Amino acid sequence: MKIAVLSRNESLYSTSRLLEAIEKRGHEGMVIDHLKCDIVMDEEGPSLYYGGKNLKHLDAVIPRIGASVTFYGAAVVRQFEMMNIFSAVDSMAITRSRDKLRSLQILSRAGVNMPKTAFTNNSKDENKVLKHIGPAPVIIKLLEGTQGLGVILAESNKAAKSVMEAFESLKTRVIIQEFIEEAGGADIRAFVVNGEIVGAMKRQGQEGEFRSNLHRGGEAKLLKLSRAEKSTALNAAKAMGLAVAGVDMLQSNKGPLVLEVNSSPGLEGIEKATGIDIADKIVQYVESGAQKNKKPRKKIHA
Repeated sequence: MKIAVLSRNESLYSTSRLLEAIEKRGHEGMVIDHLKCDIVMDEEGPSLYYGGKNLKHLDAVIPRIGASVTFYGAAVVRQFEMMNIFSAVDSMAITRSRDKLRSLQILSRAGVNMPKTAFTNNSKDENKVLKHIGPAPVIIKLLEGTQGLGVILAESNKAAKSVMEAFESLKTRVIIQEFIEEAGGADIRAFVVNGEIVGAMKRQGQEGEFRSNLHRGGEAKLLKLSRAEKSTALNAAKAMGLAVAGVDMLQSNKGPLVLEVNSSPGLEGIEKATGIDIADKIVQYVESGAQKNKKPRKKIHA
């Protein structure tokens, strides 16, 4: 098979590990910078060009789409889908997962447990918004934040109002979320591939830090999930339509609470914490998906 990893940097850990796994399993692998792809549409059908070459001979792609280029990256993945080339991650699911508000709405509709969250168009009435969540401390998140950036802990209602007023003055949208104190600055990431959890880790933030992201200096270790945590992670990935996902959860007195479902989860932290070859698990899924994809399908309607 010819399998391409859609990535802007082939030296990144996740990209290089996927390429290694592709070749180890006897396939031809390549890295394609999705931002350098040309999307072409005419009466002969959809096509994609990279470096002047048509990509119609690919069997499958594994998207590694960064948050800052979601629009074009998802468009490239969608074009591959239109060309009947299998994608490890659905283009619509990528778009859903990158919209924090939409993601939470979908998870709420699916009955997935999460911290209580509020969003309003009238941020000037801070008292009204805060009443939906309860007394401080509360978490205030930018809708566009990633890797722990744009996440603020407001320890009092007065502090929360000040932060919300500041963002309102910048015309920046935020969501307000209850603070789960018993989580102790730690969270769980469950890595899901094709409806199965292939690895899980617990990430602990530095002392005095409520964010556990590894990019913020957090540490990770292997974790055996409880039955409730497994069920919650699988339900969240399914609700988002993601066959490959990193589901981030908090351990709370109410059980596991989903924070986010990541459509392009990094492999470095989870592989080093668990010792599991996650890249190989993804490539195995791509093999089976590409084989099934070769069968005639109904036309895709955008």
